[in-house]
Parts: sequence; structure tokens; C-alpha cells
Amino acid sequence: MRISTLLVPAICAATVAASPSWVPGQVAINEEFKVPGKNPLYFCQDPKDDILKIESVDLDPNPPEPGKTLTIKASGDFKEAVEQGAKVHLQVKYGLITLINQQSDLCDVIDNVDLKCPLDKGEMALTKDVSLPKEIPPGTYTVLADVYTKDEDKITCLTAKISFHR
Repeated sequence: MRISTLLVPAICAATVAASPSWVPGQVAINEEFKVPGKNPLYFCQDPKDDILKIESVDLDPNPPEPGKTLTIKASGDFKEAVEQGAKVHLQVKYGLITLINQQSDLCDVIDNVDLKCPLDKGEMALTKDVSLPKEIPPGTYTVLADVYTKDEDKITCLTAKISFHR
């Protein structure tokens, strides 16, 4: 679940038109909104008006594997700077069970990817390694990361289904 906590800020720096789009329940994955690159990520909705234009996200290995180091390479373009007060809503479900359902300050979370606020307008790229514990229980996890400014403008919203096997 640290994957999405890391990925969205990574993508935002390198993670809601008028209000946050998160609604309780599952987010449907729309094949039309696949995030470019080798990853299991999808935009929650058409990203054309998002502040962050994600150009590519590559995960290695893809899909992530328990006990392995996950390398994330991401690139994108911010249409405007992202200031203090931006938020990320993170939801992680294991099947129908909600494991995480929290809102955090984006500027606190992006420390995980060695970035600091404000995030400047323009191109951004990053590479980050994350050690995944081998104790991740097998099953399918659904991750939702909805990122928006303090004025509730959409930065990006991503979702993924990730299955871990023994």
C-alpha cells in the first residue's frame, strides 16, 4: 500500500475538477484511461483537465512482487505549480475489505520520493526504489489515489488492481 502512497506523489512530482472525485466504494477501471507505460495504473476519469499530465510510469517488476525491490520510473508535466495545502486521498482494499482510507497532506507524503513542496510548473522525472515486504498476503488489492489542490482542483487521480501470489 506504500506503492500508491509513493506512486502518486512520485507521479505528481515526477500522488478534482471542482471537488474530490473519491466516492466510497470501488472505482471502476476504464481501459480507455490506461496510464502510459509498463504499469497496472489507470486514471479514474479522463485526465485531460488534470494539472499533472502523466507521460509515463514504468514499474519493475510489473506486476510488483512481494519480497522484491520495486523500481518506479515516472515522468510528467505540471501545467501549474502545486503549492502547500494539496491533499491526497488514499484508499486500499483487499477484496471488499478496506485496509486504508485516509487523506494526507501531499507535501508530507512526497518526502517518500525525496521531493519537497512547492512542486514547480514544468517537466518532472524521477526514479525510486521501494522494498516490498515478502509478508504481503496473497490476493487482489485495489488502490485509489486521488490528488487535488487546496482549492480542490484535480492534480491527478489513479487507480490500480494489483494481485500478489505465493
